[in-house]
Amino acid sequence: MEINKLKEEINLWLQEYFDNKGSYNKIIYDAMKYSIEVGGKRIRPILMICTYNIYKDNYKEIIPLASALEMIHTYSLIHDDLPAMDDDDLRRGKPTNHKVFGEAIAILAGDGLLNEAMNVLFDYCTVNSQKHIIEACRTISKASGVEGMIGGQVVDVISEGKKISEEQLSYMHSKKTGELIKSAIISGAILGEAKNKDIKLLCEFGKKLGLAFQIKDDILDIVGDSKILGKKINSDNDNDKITFVSKFGLEECKEMCKQLTNECLKILDNIGKDTSNLKDITHFLLKREF
Repeated sequence: MEINKLKEEINLWLQEYFDNKGSYNKIIYDAMKYSIEVGGKRIRPILMICTYNIYKDNYKEIIPLASALEMIHTYSLIHDDLPAMDDDDLRRGKPTNHKVFGEAIAILAGDGLLNEAMNVLFDYCTVNSQKHIIEACRTISKASGVEGMIGGQVVDVISEGKKISEEQLSYMHSKKTGELIKSAIISGAILGEAKNKDIKLLCEFGKKLGLAFQIKDDILDIVGDSKILGKKINSDNDNDKITFVSKFGLEECKEMCKQLTNECLKILDNIGKDTSNLKDITHFLLKREF
């Protein structure tokens, strides 16, 4: 599977979804589309499709579900950037949503993306009502909620300026960042009707990959190039947030990333099928500069 081609297909689906929509409320579609189209790695939908593709080769059928996952991720970024949260002016090298459309519309654009994602999931289930498809959609929905991404964001907000335990730090990031990444992988496996043994292995893979992803983000916030990242660096320090780097130091975090990457690759070796695309993504996430 060609990853860049897959990214283009996801981008096209998202573009077409938001084209020619709205009347008096058109500004909300413009705001939602702005953040969707401002760029991004599309890691979560690509992870879902690549996992699915281990078991089935008709991946185009699940592009709507994969794209819904990207809507959820994008809504979280819009809200993260708000003055009440991380107060960022740039996202992927472009002005953040609230800088372009104002805070009120940005909040509603985030809400709109989450709700549109749920509409996509429900619409898919009404046409494809098999139990495993409903279970996959439920996995995505739960990962987005208060025991998933939102729960992690809450702990992030209330922990600013405080010393927190390693356990709480791990909880925060396993939920805020890791849960949606893990759900992309698990839902892809469920949609592909993988065996329970493989789903358990991929669940562990997803946990470790999500953790490695967050640690790498924390590293890039310190040593990354703001022009490549498309946002300012040292933002976590400016916002008085505790991170893996502030807790363990830069060099140890680099080693943690390498170790987690190796553990991810070993898990994939136990699947017994062609996991080369997931391995490529795992290597990319370790070496990425953005």
